[in-house]
Amino acid sequence: MTSLTTDLSVIKAIAAAKEDENDAFRRFIKNSDSDNIDKLVNELNERITPQIDCTQCGNCCKSLIISISAVELDSLANHLNMEPAAVKTTYLEESEQGQLIMKSIPCNFLTGTRCSIYEHRFSDCREFPHLHKKEFSSRLFSMLMHYGTCPIIFNVMEALKTTTGFINR
Repeated sequence: MTSLTTDLSVIKAIAAAKEDENDAFRRFIKNSDSDNIDKLVNELNERITPQIDCTQCGNCCKSLIISISAVELDSLANHLNMEPAAVKTTYLEESEQGQLIMKSIPCNFLTGTRCSIYEHRFSDCREFPHLHKKEFSSRLFSMLMHYGTCPIIFNVMEALKTTTGFINR
């Protein structure tokens, strides 16, 4: 098994150096079979993600805009032993589209690199970086936005370059 890159300063530096390469990779992926890319990403995600401890990073909590459902609001209120209205006033705001979102970035629940409500975190948080979802090719721009800050995305993308033969071109 190949060793993974998890040092955030190294990932950031590599990302900066590979901007042109990643732009070419984005075009390469857009011209590839979407179903096959989804299959490859899913396999790489299942292999790589368990090897990376997200609680040692926390970068997603420092940059993502998280949507919260009404059910999640109620669950959080229950966990915090607060009324939902108080949780909403303290931690949430309504987006222009009418969705409940976190009021601040970084997230109020981030302590160091760890989520203080980890077991009760929101579905957007649980599912990040969304590599398990279909239509990876249509979300590639978003993936590349986080390539230099998320060790999982970085390592999956680098492995995908090799697996697809892009890196040998």
